[in-house]
Amino acid sequence: MASSIFALLDDIAALMDDVAVTSKIATKQTAGILGDDLAVNAEKATGFLSSRELPVLWAITKGSFLNKLIIIPLIFVLNFFLPLAIPIILVLGGVYLAYEGVEKIVEFLFHRHDKKENIIEELEKTENDPEDEKTKVKAAITTDFILSLEIVIIALSTVLNKPFTIQLITVFIVSIIATVGVYGLVALIVRMDDLGYRLIRFSKGKKFFTAVGNLLVKALPLIIRSFSVIGTIALILVSGGIFVHNIHQIHEFFPTMPSLLLEVLTGLAVGLIAVLVVTFVKKIITLIKK
Repeated sequence: MASSIFALLDDIAALMDDVAVTSKIATKQTAGILGDDLAVNAEKATGFLSSRELPVLWAITKGSFLNKLIIIPLIFVLNFFLPLAIPIILVLGGVYLAYEGVEKIVEFLFHRHDKKENIIEELEKTENDPEDEKTKVKAAITTDFILSLEIVIIALSTVLNKPFTIQLITVFIVSIIATVGVYGLVALIVRMDDLGYRLIRFSKGKKFFTAVGNLLVKALPLIIRSFSVIGTIALILVSGGIFVHNIHQIHEFFPTMPSLLLEVLTGLAVGLIAVLVVTFVKKIITLIKK
């Protein structure tokens, strides 16, 4: 009896050792996409009134957990029964990300002045219209779904030669790290100004704490604006990377082009096509309704 218990403990210890190693490798492999995930979701989680930032972020975080609970079993089933479907799903997700990225660029280039004129109206609408907030949260969760899909697939690809138990635990660990780590950092970022004000209030004349508080307050708007740019670039890079890594003909057409440049140009090209198609379809629907 005692020997059976010790044998079981040895098996559990060996399993945990394997999981620790595979989780470290999988996390390292997904580090790039996690960075993009942070930039994209930080940009998505901002733009709300201060009093609504944490509730909105919590709603997006719950949506992210739900996304992963849907994605993980789906990917394992597809990998077992229909592995060819996984790159197809990735490419379709890449089209969505490219569309979002290029749409932001088009909006900045051609509708920037309209956006500046309506920014106060947008904030008031979000404050007075819970449905508008729900729409923005839903859009953030949709983007998170695509990025989570990429994270889960990359994590699984690093442990395909391992037993199923190790695969499952590793993917779950990476998914939890991705969600808690990304949205935990986003929460810290969006509340920087509150921390700064608290430091200033309780500094009691101490110049160091007052200076740090002022720095946090002044830095937040710059960080938020930078996330808008970084998030857009991340969308283009992630989508371009998906296309380049899953559509090998792209390399054949541009064999000498640097990978980073190829990913950026591919993401921009696909995103522009997607924006044109969506705009055309919207106009057709508008004409039909008239």
